[in-house]
Amino acid sequence: MLRFLNIQDFVIVDRMEIECVPGFTVLTGETGAGKSILIDALSLALGERSDVGDVRNGSKRAEISAEFDLSKSPELVDWLRENDLEGHGDDDRACLMRRVIEVGGRSRGFINGRPATLQQLRTAGEMLVDIHGQHEHQSLLRSEAQRDLLDAFSGSRELAQAVSTGYRRWQNLQQHRMAWEQNIDTFVREREQLELQNRELSTLNFSPDKWLTLQTDHSRLSHSASLLEAAQSCLEIISEGESASLKQINSVTSRLKGLLQYDANLKSVLDLLDSAQIQLQEAAYELGHYQQRIDLDPQSLQEMEERLSEVHAVARKYRVSPDELPSLLKTVTERLEELSQGGDGEAMAQEEAVARDVYLKLAKKLSVVRDGSARKLTQQVTAAMQSLAMEGGKFAVTQIPLEQGSAYGMEQIEFQVSPHQGLPLRPLAKVASGGELSRISLAIQVITSKVGVAPTLIFDEVDAGIGGRIAEIVGGLLKKLGAERQVMCVTHLAQVASAGDQQWQVAKSGNPTNGENILSHITVLKNQERVEEIARMLGGVKITETTRKHAAEMLRVGK
Repeated sequence: MLRFLNIQDFVIVDRMEIECVPGFTVLTGETGAGKSILIDALSLALGERSDVGDVRNGSKRAEISAEFDLSKSPELVDWLRENDLEGHGDDDRACLMRRVIEVGGRSRGFINGRPATLQQLRTAGEMLVDIHGQHEHQSLLRSEAQRDLLDAFSGSRELAQAVSTGYRRWQNLQQHRMAWEQNIDTFVREREQLELQNRELSTLNFSPDKWLTLQTDHSRLSHSASLLEAAQSCLEIISEGESASLKQINSVTSRLKGLLQYDANLKSVLDLLDSAQIQLQEAAYELGHYQQRIDLDPQSLQEMEERLSEVHAVARKYRVSPDELPSLLKTVTERLEELSQGGDGEAMAQEEAVARDVYLKLAKKLSVVRDGSARKLTQQVTAAMQSLAMEGGKFAVTQIPLEQGSAYGMEQIEFQVSPHQGLPLRPLAKVASGGELSRISLAIQVITSKVGVAPTLIFDEVDAGIGGRIAEIVGGLLKKLGAERQVMCVTHLAQVASAGDQQWQVAKSGNPTNGENILSHITVLKNQERVEEIARMLGGVKITETTRKHAAEMLRVGK
């Protein structure tokens, strides 16, 4: 339900704040006062396209904010949560829709303070408000909206969802089977090639750890002669040669020790030489052991070189580096498993047939439910039309068979209407008269009010082309609808206005000839103010006491 509407610098509105209430609210005022501007502003907050003319002359931007109560909109609460647009704070059952239109035409949308696309605004708006009037884009003109309304009226929404799920599963299995049949030769060739690759890569028995060890061992073994020669040469220099380092250090140490008795300062030098002697002895010991471990094995070297050549050859064949061979084997194995799982054409056809039978069973059940509800809705709307200045008119819910079915069932739903006796039934979207279209929509909404989705309904001049008794009937229908949903109606007829639970007067002020901008403003009328406004609607410029009494009587009866 709409709680609050704030409009700033929009067309001829500088600033307007409206607190909305449940029930049936009427908007009245002189022609051109800006009654429909309120609906246009709300439509922008709900995702309608904007125009540069939307910004009030002299302003930089227009801004419209609409706050809604979501206590009766659980589907929208879920949708907001799924799209990370939910409310926050204490009032998480509120939804704030906001639209900003710059003077250059650029616009931005927000839901609960978060940036939102126009499509997101529209999606949320369709679950919040349904606008009816002389507009070609109202929801009941859309085929999907007609189908959804019939399913809601018949209580078959869950069944319709099951039909949609069943259809998608059947189609997915069918497409999978057809793709397999069309490419079976390709699949066979691919599988044979993959099996060959799998055998070759598995036989190679390659692993990154083994590859690193092989490269290290090969490098050491291929340079073993040089390593052995270097170790021997270093041993000669350190300990085994005639002028070995250890011998030289021993000689220096012996000489300095003989002089230590003359100068104790040589003690630090001797300590360093002792340390160097120990380190050199350790180095000589390690080199001796290293020399013994060096393996001059031509046979092992040849085997390692053959293994290296084998790995490099396979890697070149598949145009990868040796390190990538394990990953390639994994990819080949996984693809083989996919082909094996999807390679039984008979099993696929059987699974597809089962899915088709499930879909058809659900779709036929839905068709039966829709058929009964279509007849019921047809009768009730046709009966309502007789009291709405469309005597002899007919309404029909037509079910157009779909041979192959669809995600929405075995038929296409289309609302058709004949406004007057003798006229053929035509699609609702092609009805010529805007007033007739509005009244038919009103009749449908009243009848289906208990199953409708949008908690707020707005009717823009549904009284076009009617008056007198018919206007009273329309007012009564709107009041009845207001007991179930929040209803707002722009009207020029006193009979409709007097049926409202509350009344807003829209007026404009300002004189351009004096340099004043024309501005629109709104007033929530109290009892006596309503009498004056209804009297104005009845009597025009000159209002008499008799007119006021008539207006007061109409308000009393309207309650």
